[in-house]
Amino acid sequence: FRRTVGGTWETNKALLIAMGVPADQFRADWHRECDRIGTHQAPMKAGAAEMLATLDELGLPRAIATSSRPDTVAKHLTFHGLTDRFHAIVAQGDYEKSKPAADPYLLAAQRLGVAPERCLALEDSHNGVRSASAAGTMTVMVPDLLPATDEIRALCTSIAEDLHAVR
Repeated sequence: FRRTVGGTWETNKALLIAMGVPADQFRADWHRECDRIGTHQAPMKAGAAEMLATLDELGLPRAIATSSRPDTVAKHLTFHGLTDRFHAIVAQGDYEKSKPAADPYLLAAQRLGVAPERCLALEDSHNGVRSASAAGTMTVMVPDLLPATDEIRALCTSIAEDLHAVR
């Protein structure tokens, strides 16, 4: 499971098949279970509300650059009342190459009108860190399911325990 975090369905499907897992059935079971337990109702990360308030106070633009589908992003943002808190959303289907390629972060920076090297990217997955770093952003990993490895540390400006520390 950890090898699939931050990956696209196409990449993860190939990985599952290579491991002998019936990928399409796995995906159907996964979505059914997520719907059952309501993963779209997961709590916000610690410090997210305070981080957004600080960005508002400073007048700084912000974007989401994700491998998730647009409908999944909309579900999460709506549940938490955050639909109007981001100036751009870049989701699956908006870019040619997914994470770990730089495309999602380059497009997010472009939509914000900010040079990538002036962007701070917050990531919790290894592929996300690789993507943000490849785009030239100042990358901070806020580990969730995956700890920072030596490779990932080398790509980051910093590793933070939570969004409070980032703020």
